Amino acid sequence: MEVTLRPWRPEDAEFAAQYADDREIARWLRDIFPHPYARQDAENFVRACLAADEEHELLRVVELDGQPAGSIALTRGTDVYRMGGELGYWLGRPFWGRGAMTETVKQMCRLGFACWDIVRIFAQPFADNLASRRVLEKAGFSLEGVLRQSVCKWGRLQDSCIYALLREESV
Repeated sequence: MEVTLRPWRPEDAEFAAQYADDREIARWLRDIFPHPYARQDAENFVRACLAADEEHELLRVVELDGQPAGSIALTRGTDVYRMGGELGYWLGRPFWGRGAMTETVKQMCRLGFACWDIVRIFAQPFADNLASRRVLEKAGFSLEGVLRQSVCKWGRLQDSCIYALLREESV
């Protein structure tokens, strides 16, 4: 399967609305990602991606064999966290279980390290999100710790994990 990252286009609201309106995706993401996910949410998100400043955010469509399938973002830290970036991603359910997200994460990390002078990329999956944790581990990230009762999603306190990849560890 060919994995490609590309900038967002206005017409991407179509696929985003189709795939993002999935409770199983929303359950693992921050509350800023709405559920249900309406067409207007997709259009607003795509507009924000098109307006983003690449000095601070790298926002890409994940394409699998030429078909839009998900989203990945790298957000540069600020202030004392300016030498790092936070990674976030989701993939439409029809594309789960194919191993594509590991390659996606590797590509985004290479892009982030090439574009910015950062030394660290981190992600904070919910502890129960074993699939996302596995993606990060297969992409070379190291588990740095478990943050106990650190997130409240849909009224339930949960643990999250912090994973990181340092520039010198990336391939």
